[in-house]
Amino acid sequence: MKKCFLTVLAIFFCVFVSCYRQAENTGPATELRYGVTSEPSTLDPLSPSNSADGNSILFNVFEGLVKPDTEGNLLPCLAEFVETENGGLVYNFILRENVFFHDGSFLAAADVQFSLETAMAAGFIGFNNIDKIETAGSRIRIILKDRDPDFLPFLTVGIVKANSSGRDRNAVGTGPYYIESYNTQQSLVLRKFENYWQENIPGLEKITIVFFADSDALVLGLHGGSIDGAGLPGSLAQQLNPERFDLFPGYSAMVQLIALNNEAPPFNDIRVRQAVNYALDIQGIINTAFYGKGKPSGSPLIPGLSVYYEDSLADPYPVNHEKVRLLLEEAGYAQQRLSFTITVPSNFTMHVDTAQVVSAQLAGLGINANIQLVDWAAWLSDVYFGRSYQATIISLNSPNTSPRSFLSRYRSDNNNNFINFSSADFDRVYDESLNEADREKRIFLHKESQKIVSETAASVFVQDILGFQAFRAGVYGGVLFYPLYVIDFASMYGK
Repeated sequence: MKKCFLTVLAIFFCVFVSCYRQAENTGPATELRYGVTSEPSTLDPLSPSNSADGNSILFNVFEGLVKPDTEGNLLPCLAEFVETENGGLVYNFILRENVFFHDGSFLAAADVQFSLETAMAAGFIGFNNIDKIETAGSRIRIILKDRDPDFLPFLTVGIVKANSSGRDRNAVGTGPYYIESYNTQQSLVLRKFENYWQENIPGLEKITIVFFADSDALVLGLHGGSIDGAGLPGSLAQQLNPERFDLFPGYSAMVQLIALNNEAPPFNDIRVRQAVNYALDIQGIINTAFYGKGKPSGSPLIPGLSVYYEDSLADPYPVNHEKVRLLLEEAGYAQQRLSFTITVPSNFTMHVDTAQVVSAQLAGLGINANIQLVDWAAWLSDVYFGRSYQATIISLNSPNTSPRSFLSRYRSDNNNNFINFSSADFDRVYDESLNEADREKRIFLHKESQKIVSETAASVFVQDILGFQAFRAGVYGGVLFYPLYVIDFASMYGK
């Protein structure tokens, strides 16, 4: 009898404690556990080698002189005043007062100069046009070698402390969150910066970013409750119960492409590249791999930059099996079957799904596309940096809202030109756009650049993936989307 009484008492105690804990947590959420499938290559915003997911995290830790809004407009950030001279030859800034770094020190003009000069040395897009940087008190004066009225988007680059070292692991910025801890292959914790210069920002006290091996594990984490939110393509978002999760749709601001190595057989032959473009049903890929959630785009530029996007490239290679046959015959594949390997990073389910649809479509035309899955580190090492591959599937982002950040990677000598694209016509038109003062003419040149990349079938440009931010139902608000691949935790709040 005594044992039974103690058991009942224990159960009552557990229920009481459970109810008490629930009562403690009845207010708006103050924390968020967010899942991603690739972690930062570095915590240094001035390193060009970071992953897209890494840069999206650092968006909350570091800030530039200016910052884009959700429409792509550039607003003052660490600089409260911006002025240009001589048609974009000189840019003048006045720093905002009382801005603190995460270590408690004040932001100074010397920090800005050091950061911009470091970005110059690292080869950041647009920074090779800087002639010199002058500072006086809180004033910064950037003098360019040539006029560039579109230089401002490049100044979203994160500002770090002058002469700082070890930035790959020691991140000290001015953003709304600071990095409290980082355990490789496990998690990264962001904590609210109490001395942030903007009032009432951020809304959440703590963000725990959890790293998963792949998208399937990410979805299991959502189902199991180990994370509160994640970014998902449509195919995975369909697996979530809408009663348990709020889904916020938005484009990724990245170009998904079937990248073809223009220097490696068989894709060193333009006829083979064109044949593969004519062979693939892009809308069919979107329908099958993304549940129809997406819009075809045959351009190396995202359609979201609508002023610069060339609309005629929405469907530049309509499916044409007869052209496929003729092009392959001309390229020497009349008797021999075309065969190649698509190397895909296994942690991105959306790209693996795309590869499977691509392989199936090509098989129907007698083309053998083998799929090789590799981990993210191997993909970066062998495919992106080593350029040792035939084809791959990936999404390419831009660190800012300048169309040049998307187009520059196709210049023959660009370090990021991992598809080994080479076109004298493209180089000429792209270079002409850099020094064109007239805005309408620059827009025209950007569109011409896109046409050249498309007409030479540099790769197969699929879409800007329509994805979803998924969060526990009724718990979080303030989800924003930008024409950049970023996740703005600072805008979010608990309901």
